[in-house]
Amino acid sequence: MGKKRRGISYRKRVADINRIYGEHSASGLSNREIWRRFIYPAFGISERTFYNILNAPVPTPKENNDYPSLFDDNGED
Repeated sequence: MGKKRRGISYRKRVADINRIYGEHSASGLSNREIWRRFIYPAFGISERTFYNILNAPVPTPKENNDYPSLFDDNGED
């Protein structure tokens, strides 16, 4: 099976969850408590999904150099 493509909303969700986790993990809360208090009410994901997202690398946006654009500046007037 190939690699699954992830969209912009997934990248944002992963970044937001990692940011929230980073803010609260320094205070000494357990992962389960962070999920219970802050992640589940905001995102509605299971604890297992939370752990999978913590282990997932934050995907970088794909370069759009492969596709032509109407707004490319070729230097021609």
